[in-house]
Amino acid sequence: MSQQLINHSLDLKRLRDEGYEIEVTGGYLHTHHVPYVDSSKQVRYGTLISTLTLSSNNAVTVPDTHVIHFIGDNPCDVDGVFIPAIQLDNTTRQLTQDIAINRSFSNKPPNGYPNYYEKVKRYIDIISAPAKFLDPSATEKTYRVIADRDNETVFRYIDTNSSRANIEFINAKHSRERVAIVGLGGTGAYILDMVAKTSTAEIHIYDGDSFDQHNAFRSPGAASLEDLAAKLSKVEYYRKVYSNMHKGIHGHDYYITNDNLHELNTMTYVFICVDKNSVRKFQTDYLVAAGVAFSDVGLGVNVVDDQLIGAVRVTSANHTKHDHLSQRIFAGDTGNNEYATNIQIAELNALNAVLAVMKWKKFIGVYVDQEHEHHCTYSIGVSKIFNEDAAT
Repeated sequence: MSQQLINHSLDLKRLRDEGYEIEVTGGYLHTHHVPYVDSSKQVRYGTLISTLTLSSNNAVTVPDTHVIHFIGDNPCDVDGVFIPAIQLDNTTRQLTQDIAINRSFSNKPPNGYPNYYEKVKRYIDIISAPAKFLDPSATEKTYRVIADRDNETVFRYIDTNSSRANIEFINAKHSRERVAIVGLGGTGAYILDMVAKTSTAEIHIYDGDSFDQHNAFRSPGAASLEDLAAKLSKVEYYRKVYSNMHKGIHGHDYYITNDNLHELNTMTYVFICVDKNSVRKFQTDYLVAAGVAFSDVGLGVNVVDDQLIGAVRVTSANHTKHDHLSQRIFAGDTGNNEYATNIQIAELNALNAVLAVMKWKKFIGVYVDQEHEHHCTYSIGVSKIFNEDAAT
C-alpha cells in the first residue's frame, strides 16, 4: 500500500525519486535519515513524521497542517543551540502503538504548504543545514527504497481520520476485540455501522431474517432498488456493505438459539439487539454464565394524542457486575408497543446504538467512565439520560 500511494501521488513520488528515504504507515508519512546536529555538536540522524491527508486510497491532497513531528534529539545550530525557528513542543508521546515521537515542530509559510514535497523539504532544509556545514558528506538523500510492510490493518484503505486527530494510539485498543452483534434490526445495523469504523479484529453478525423494503427505512445508508430486488438476507446485505471498508466482517445468517449459543464464548463483547424478552433473557443469562461482557439494547414507543412517547435503553453487564439484571431483563413478552408497526424512527435506533457503542468503548478504555452505570435510559419526552446500576 505504501508504494502504491507513493506512485500515485506526485509530491510523494518526487520525494522518493530525489532520494528521500520515505515510507507510509497507517496515516503517517515517515522521512528517515534526516541529518541534524545535537546539543553536543555531533551530527546525528532522525525521522520526520507527518500526518497524511488523502483524496483517495491512492493519492494525497494538500497537507492538513503545517506541524510535523520528529524522532530524535532537538536539532541545533552549529554551536549546539536549539534552532528557534521550528520550536513547538518537546514532549515525548505515542502517536500509535508503533510510533513514538520525541517532539513537534512548527514552521508555517504565509499560505501553508501546497504539498508534502514542499513541507518535508522545508523542514529538512532547516534541520539539516548545520549538519551539512559540519559534515559535508551528511545527506538525507540515501535513495533507499523501503519495502512495504505487511498490511495487517483490518481496513481496506488507510484510516487517516485517527491520524489527523492524533488518537490512533487510543483507537488501537479496538484491535484486541472480537465483537458479536446478535440481531440486525435498526439498532443492530447502526451498531455495526459504528463498530465497522474501528480497528476491531473480528465483527460477527447474526440474524436469520431477510433484508426487506421496510428495513431500509431504519438502517444506516440508503439501500438501492437493486439491493432490495436481490432478496438478500440481512447478514448478506450488511456483510456486503461493510466489507467494503472492514476485512473482519463474519456473517452468520441464522438466529442464536440454545444449540449455538456456544459460538459467543470466544467474543470479548456482545451486543444483544433482539425484540423479544424471552430471547434476550436466555442469551444474556448464558453470557453472564460464560463471563462474556455485553450490552442489551431496547426501545419502547407508544402513541399518545397523536405523538410518540417512550424511551431507549442500554443494559450492560460483565463478569464483575451483573446483579442488576434480574430487575432489568425479564422473560415475559409484552405487546403494548407501537414500535412493531411504526418503523420509520431511525433516529431512535441510531441513538440506542450510539449509547451502546459508547458503553462498549468505555469498557475497553477508549472513553473515560466516571459513572460506571450498567443501565442507561433516554426518555424522549423530557430529553434526559438516566444512569443507574453503577458498579461499586
